Amino acid sequence: MKSVTAYWSDLNWVSIVLWPMSLFYCLLVFLRRLLYRLGLLGAYRSALPVIVVGNIYIGGNGKTPLVIELVEQLKKRGYKPGVVSRGYGAYDKIHHSAAFPWPRRVTLEQAAGYFGDEPVLIHQATQCPVFIDPQRSSAVQALEQQTDCNVIISDDGLQHYALQRDIEINVTDARRLYGNGLCLPAGPLRESCRRLNSVDYIVYNISRGKLSDSLLLDKRSFSMNYTVEALQSVAQQPPMTMTLETFKGKIVHTIAAIGEPDAFFRLLKSHGLQLIEHPFPDHYQFQEQDLNFKDDLAVIMTAKDAVKCRMMQLNNCWYLPIKADISPQFFEDIERKLKTRTQ
Repeated sequence: MKSVTAYWSDLNWVSIVLWPMSLFYCLLVFLRRLLYRLGLLGAYRSALPVIVVGNIYIGGNGKTPLVIELVEQLKKRGYKPGVVSRGYGAYDKIHHSAAFPWPRRVTLEQAAGYFGDEPVLIHQATQCPVFIDPQRSSAVQALEQQTDCNVIISDDGLQHYALQRDIEINVTDARRLYGNGLCLPAGPLRESCRRLNSVDYIVYNISRGKLSDSLLLDKRSFSMNYTVEALQSVAQQPPMTMTLETFKGKIVHTIAAIGEPDAFFRLLKSHGLQLIEHPFPDHYQFQEQDLNFKDDLAVIMTAKDAVKCRMMQLNNCWYLPIKADISPQFFEDIERKLKTRTQ
């Protein structure tokens, strides 16, 4: 039996049946946003500029690689970025633990499960301070009080209106775009496509599919692709490296616990690898037995998965770092907006 998500790509009898529920959902989203805009619901205003990287399409669209590249580009321009995140997937069992209260500062000394895979990946890749809290405003206040950062990036949180923001970036998968254009549950959208009229930038992730040139005519629109780097060993320290071409024509196990596992599998196939595919639910917390395939074949995973496996005793397991490739003009525009905010 198909899940509801299988019907989100176009208009069909399932989406039509669910359409009234979608309208009700959209009404609730609109009213909630209106209450924040009118000041009837309180929203925290940071003394520092806040950039939100999010999406209206539920699930993985490529936000984390963009956040990492945005951090690196801001650092090159003399900024000291800090990152806040909800910390999706952080262990519920320590939600109220005195040892790990909210907000939590991400470290590499603890297992990724204490913070969520994406915050750990961002901290590992950039070395910038990262705080998590379901209430992102609390994470922002922790950054303000405990670090010397001068710009804050929110990983996800486009719909988290309890935190005011200066720049909004929506990331869109160029292959899926906006599905059937309907909000949950009839479609894949958290908010109506009209919400895009108010964001500062729309970044189309073309690593997953081609994009019509007409969508880039809007001066707010940019395309983002991925460049792959050398494979790195998951468990060995310091990590060993190996080129992806080493496995060209060879059979390997591939695992992916991301929003779109097929996107990762397609990427590896495009480099000539023969795959035994092992998709897992997004943010899945791996156990060593999940990676024991009882053969000598190499295992290749995403960088997001690797942060959850780095403390395991693994052999012949590799992860593929990817880098977001986007026009320099995008970062120049953001810098101009930041300078206007701080003047």
